[in-house]
Amino acid sequence: MQRIMLKSKIHCATLTGTELDYEGSIAVDRDLLDAADMFPGEQVHVLNKNNGSRLITYILEAPRGSGTILLNGPAARLGSPGDVVVLITYANMDELEAKTYKPTIILVDEKNQIKK
Repeated sequence: MQRIMLKSKIHCATLTGTELDYEGSIAVDRDLLDAADMFPGEQVHVLNKNNGSRLITYILEAPRGSGTILLNGPAARLGSPGDVVVLITYANMDELEAKTYKPTIILVDEKNQIKK
């Protein structure tokens, strides 16, 4: 049996902007992607703590060190700059791996810099 498990999470990031005139996705600072083991093009769930919305999109790479968390395309209507969001990726695992797997959880400050 395969299970869908939490793979990685960027917890309580601040949405830095929205860009409606784009095909879609969410742009994320490359430093955060590396720390969270997330890839450009990977499916990501975006949970907005301010308005309760939850969307599924894919990741685009934003410049390293920029702190960017930018909703693009139709998803831009589901958030406003300053909203607090949680970004989550999942992975399929067999039961044996699922029992021992430890997800990567990244905590960030209000400027989307990794908390030490």
